[in-house]
Amino acid sequence: MSNTIIDTDFNFPNQQKVYKGKVREVYYLNDDLLVMIATDRLSAFDVVMPKGIPYKGQILNQIATKMMKATEDLVPNWLVATPDPNVAVGHLCKPFKVEMVIRAYLSGHAAREYKAGKRMLCGVPMPDNMIENDRFPHPIITPATKAQKGDHDEDISREEIISRGLVSEADYLILEDYTRKLFSRGTELAHERGLILVDTKYEFGKTSDGTIVLIDEIHTPDSSRYFYMDGYRERQERGEPQKQLSKEFVRQWLIRNGFQGLEGQKVPHMSDEYIKTVSDRYIELYENITGETFEKGDLSDIHERIEKNVLNFLSNN
Repeated sequence: MSNTIIDTDFNFPNQQKVYKGKVREVYYLNDDLLVMIATDRLSAFDVVMPKGIPYKGQILNQIATKMMKATEDLVPNWLVATPDPNVAVGHLCKPFKVEMVIRAYLSGHAAREYKAGKRMLCGVPMPDNMIENDRFPHPIITPATKAQKGDHDEDISREEIISRGLVSEADYLILEDYTRKLFSRGTELAHERGLILVDTKYEFGKTSDGTIVLIDEIHTPDSSRYFYMDGYRERQERGEPQKQLSKEFVRQWLIRNGFQGLEGQKVPHMSDEYIKTVSDRYIELYENITGETFEKGDLSDIHERIEKNVLNFLSNN
């Protein structure tokens, strides 16, 4: 679809290099600044779908920005400014090679592992006799290694992370502490919106002076799973699926159409009609999570809009 941003090829002043992830593209300027562009690419099961989703990048970028500002009193973050709906500018950091995943409920990947008979996830025990979407006695941290492009993230235990030297023990204790603080605040913010923050992931990095900061996205529907609080208990008692806010609806559509990112599987065709329903769903997610009406960005020429806004920011800073 022409009204999406799938790929970028900018050349900003003092640009050093560009990193292209599954969804975001990061421009390194000088030796201290990053320009992160949230594209409209959609990733599921660690595979990038062939079509973009209108407004998805704007939605993720704006939710992440709002959530970073709502948690900066707890944990320092990398963010400097958001000069465009799809763009965040922040401090250059050296990312840790693990994602800090925290789960309060038996859902998603954890539920799939549980159904397969596993009672241990990333070295953390899961109680017997749980059913999908039950709440854990306490939130559990189940880290994952950050995959290289095209690879799958892999579960990893705290002990493995430290023994393999991916993160020092001292730094890991800070990551765990920050993860729990952020999740607690995210849970409070969700509760105010009538939502349950089911699980999420956080990424951290170190600034040039050695400060550990929160980077990338936070509490977005791509990195988190939300349930509606209203009716949660009744649905659990009846054994019904939970009504949720996350991109799990895309994963379930893919599963129904025979795709889970496994070797030999082909991504099913996404019609323009289906793409629009996904875009509408993301807008619904934004409005439910933030409590604000979504204001659509100008899609007439997204590349030109982004370049103009970033260049204007750089010339004034």
